[in-house]
Amino acid sequence: MNLQKAVFEAAFGTFSQLPPSDLPEIAFAGRSNVGKSSLLNRLFNRKSLARVSSVPGKTVTINFYSADGVRLVDLPGYGYAKVARSEKQRWAEMMEGYFNSDRNIKLVVQLIDMRHPPTKDDCMMLEFLESKKYNYVIVMTKSDKLNKGEYAARTKNISAELPFVPQARILPFSAVSGEGAEQLKQIMEQHLL
Repeated sequence: MNLQKAVFEAAFGTFSQLPPSDLPEIAFAGRSNVGKSSLLNRLFNRKSLARVSSVPGKTVTINFYSADGVRLVDLPGYGYAKVARSEKQRWAEMMEGYFNSDRNIKLVVQLIDMRHPPTKDDCMMLEFLESKKYNYVIVMTKSDKLNKGEYAARTKNISAELPFVPQARILPFSAVSGEGAEQLKQIMEQHLL
């Protein structure tokens, strides 16, 4: 799978706007400001194909990228408190519509900030993925921001915090250093076969 030739296709603000699912899809989900756009840029080996912001809640649409016969789907971040209730409702409807439709979702890449325990929203999302029997991998972002002791502690604690998730499904990742990028690409390819 050659992600370097990825192109931005379109952004959609409501579920009803989504085009039919005509390619296998890999969805990227996580709370606001967890690093979804940075992760995508690292996978694409591009600096700014996916728009990155230091302000939470900037991805307010479902963004579609295509590469080598697969569609990568950047979902809006959840859990950001400083938006209007109507905006939260719109995001929830988009997410529910996306996951409850008959899309050809091969893998969900669930991002969690490695510096912190999973949030209540993270756990709810993982429980949803489990209940719907989606294939998923947990990518622990921002691993470069931890020292060795913190890194070891978080790696150990995540198993206790998410006891229902096999350790093989948890991958430390850094958009800065590239840790985990090649392994994630291999996991993605395995689910596309």
